[in-house]
Amino acid sequence: MNLVIGIIVFVIVILICSIKQINEYERGIKFRFGKFVKVLNPGWKLVLPIIESYKKVDIRTKAVDVPSQEAITKDNVSVQINAVIYYKLFDASKAILAVEDFYYAVGQLAQTTMRNVVGSVSLDELLAERDKISTEICKIIDEATDPWGIKVENVELKDVSLPEDMKRVLAIAAEAEREKQAVVTKAKGEVEASNNLAKAAEIMSNTPGAMHLRTLSTLSDISSDKSNTILFCLPVEILEAMKGKNDKK
Repeated sequence: MNLVIGIIVFVIVILICSIKQINEYERGIKFRFGKFVKVLNPGWKLVLPIIESYKKVDIRTKAVDVPSQEAITKDNVSVQINAVIYYKLFDASKAILAVEDFYYAVGQLAQTTMRNVVGSVSLDELLAERDKISTEICKIIDEATDPWGIKVENVELKDVSLPEDMKRVLAIAAEAEREKQAVVTKAKGEVEASNNLAKAAEIMSNTPGAMHLRTLSTLSDISSDKSNTILFCLPVEILEAMKGKNDKK
């Protein structure tokens, strides 16, 4: 009787120890005698001791920070770049069976891909088209990790650092470009002002009395300041009229 009770208790203990919990955000990879059996979904699952084993895998989206590293652009400029990769598992069994350590593998693949892609573009393209380059890196990594059951959702280049001498060169070039634009803008303004003055002169010369009105307007403007000394010049027409009268006398 005691033997039967002992066997029953032993079986119950074995069963209790065999119950494993898989959380909603996890999947279990079950092995029997070392061979893959199936993927365990969330809930309580029975894994027999000794003959069976299992490994949990987190299927939530992971953010992997790719450490800063040196890369050389297409135009032979050395830069320091780092990025962050977002990925998740779509096949937990492949992530365990197809690659030894998918966390490490994804990080190493990201570093290699970043250096290769940066090496295929110039510095100007790297700085101006960061989103496009990030998309290209994401596409390459996603294709390479597909056999591992991994979906790469996004890659973001966090920072692109330049050597100090290159920063000075870019600053000088940017300043020269701003000065160039300022000169061009000033020249355009002078051309427009000249055209407007020419049009105004033409209109005033063809409009009787326009010159007199302009003269009176100018006198009104400068008379507001008491310290100004005004020299009033008679219009040429008046002088010619007065000269004509004197000639008649």
